[in-house]
Amino acid sequence: MTEFIDVRNPRSGVNDYRIPVHDAEASAAVVAGLRQAQPAWRALGAAGRAEVLLAWGLALDGARDALLAAVCADTGRYRESALEVDAVLSTLRRWCAQGPALLAGTPDRPSAIPSISIRAGHTPFAVAGVISPWNFPLLLSLIDAIPALLAGCAVVIKPSEITPRFVAPLRATIAQVPQLEAVLQLITGAGHTGATLIGQVDVVCFTGSVATGRKVGEAAARAFVPAFLELGGKDPAIVLDDADIKRAARAIAWGGMGSAGQSCMSIERVYVDRRIAPAFLDALVHEVSRLRHCYPDIRDGEIGPIISEAQAAIAARHLAEAREQGATVLCGGQVLDLGGGKWCQPTVLGGVRHGMSVVDEESFAAILPVMTFGSDDEAVALANDTRFGLSAAVFGGDQERALALASRLEAGAISINDAALTAVVHEGAKQSFKLSGMGGSRMGSASIARFYRQQSYLISNGADDAWWF
Repeated sequence: MTEFIDVRNPRSGVNDYRIPVHDAEASAAVVAGLRQAQPAWRALGAAGRAEVLLAWGLALDGARDALLAAVCADTGRYRESALEVDAVLSTLRRWCAQGPALLAGTPDRPSAIPSISIRAGHTPFAVAGVISPWNFPLLLSLIDAIPALLAGCAVVIKPSEITPRFVAPLRATIAQVPQLEAVLQLITGAGHTGATLIGQVDVVCFTGSVATGRKVGEAAARAFVPAFLELGGKDPAIVLDDADIKRAARAIAWGGMGSAGQSCMSIERVYVDRRIAPAFLDALVHEVSRLRHCYPDIRDGEIGPIISEAQAAIAARHLAEAREQGATVLCGGQVLDLGGGKWCQPTVLGGVRHGMSVVDEESFAAILPVMTFGSDDEAVALANDTRFGLSAAVFGGDQERALALASRLEAGAISINDAALTAVVHEGAKQSFKLSGMGGSRMGSASIARFYRQQSYLISNGADDAWWF
């Protein structure tokens, strides 16, 4: 008898959808089929695979309305969902344009020994497993799957059980391209389904929390397969005394409030030079206070609901504890129940300090705690006082000073005079620091190398070699 999971609607709070659970046996059957189909996919070559993926792009483009409706239902937001669908299409086209050249062979090169030359090669992993989160369900299911497919892998995706409505329309697009359907499958279920998948694939990409990422990394180590982990963040923004205050306030409001703060690269801590703190706080509160919930009309306003009910409880706890410990609510400050959904008021907090959960832990909500510093050295020390190291932002009028400070931050991607730029710029290779992740960069052209093993063919020209006996 098939087991099902009920799925909550983030706008109404009602369970109005169901998904079947793939158990270990069902997952193994899917992976076995992919493994059987992968050699033919690899044999197409990079250009042939790109041609198939571009055909899929046409199917995705034709299904844009259905995909958008599903992602809107999954996340309860419209503007970000439209951007998410469009980002998938642009990501697919970019990889198809760049990938074949990146995967092309290189000329033989001489070695240190004159009679031996070296030819580079690579072998794709047969089956890549992608375990994706709920905050950007479509994009983060495909951001790793697309380069893996282009590299020659077959791919199985296990999306979050919190946001699975997009799976049906996505499967319909895959079915329109039979060559792709043979090597790209989605399975559904909760954590147990993802856990069983790790021991069945050859490489795993996981996006999610630190706690679950640890489990994935440990399971991958036991299975002796590589794991690429993209985990949480508590991203700092530093506003120097010579910063453009209005620009910094606008950028940080977007970086912290976009997607209702439900992004690993959201700004979640703000440090401002105390000499400009009053003016900056006035500007930030002005920017944040004008933001409205996308309620009751999903197309109105800027701030959507908190997608996960469990995350809403965490955000409410952080706010309550901050108030109890002396924080000042400059705007917002509550998690509201609107129409059955959970909505965080766009919030700016003053009077906060390290040691508070709202400063130390990932809130994943529309909350900006603001603190002050007296010197660049203090700003760096405060920003680095965290177990996370995903990304950051620095604002300053002297670009070289801002860059020098940025080079001291323990984070992988640092926006200068802007915030959360990795959401829109995917070409910059970066790696996570501390508990924010592990493995090669997801960004940049070199990220495709995660999906194959490198080989070297050492070619003798036939001359007798001195080491022969």
